[in-house]
Amino acid sequence: MSKILLAVSSHDVLGNTGNRTGYSVSEAAHPYNVFTSAGYEVDFVSVRGGEPPAVVFDGEENDPDITGFLADETVRAKLLATRPAAEVRSAGYSAIFYVGGHGAMWDFPESPELARLAVEIYEQGGVVSAVCHGPAGLVNLRLSDGSLLIEGKRVASFTNEEEDSLGLVDVMPFLLEDRLKERGALHSKAPNYVAHTENDNRVVTGQNPASAAPVAEIVVNELKSVADSRQN
Repeated sequence: MSKILLAVSSHDVLGNTGNRTGYSVSEAAHPYNVFTSAGYEVDFVSVRGGEPPAVVFDGEENDPDITGFLADETVRAKLLATRPAAEVRSAGYSAIFYVGGHGAMWDFPESPELARLAVEIYEQGGVVSAVCHGPAGLVNLRLSDGSLLIEGKRVASFTNEEEDSLGLVDVMPFLLEDRLKERGALHSKAPNYVAHTENDNRVVTGQNPASAAPVAEIVVNELKSVADSRQN
């Protein structure tokens, strides 16, 4: 069984608000549990390495998936010392999952090393996936032939309406939905905070925190399909 890479943000300041941000723990915990339950080993990668800034949102403190994730000694050891993307090689990984959280909006698009990992995994026949603000990591991804990974593909992400509901439209460095469309993606969405996913040619994306586990489940099914096709 090959491995899956969870990418988390290293960025910890929410624009000019002075508030803390980072990666969304729920959007890491739920996919992690889906992947490990399916038998995959999961590693973490971040832009800068070390312990990434984590955010648990109001109402999530009693989620057993989250509390179990944070209490898991294996997870804690990996998160205390995430490897920087520059030191990670794609060999052995069949999928990458870009975890959401507002921090992703600042450092995911600007990391050539995260982009390298995703492109290599994809061009080796693997799956590139992301949820909520995680698709910020896809906006500048170019394949070896120079084409944009998401151009012409159906994708989902945190929406303009959802960002507006948080009062953060003017805080973000860009609006993710708009940037994906500018890059030629075929963006789709559901009402605010309703789970919604897209799967288009091994690019799997989800709209919001409620979509994190569903995206991971689709990734597992995609990997089974890839494995089956290679055996036949």
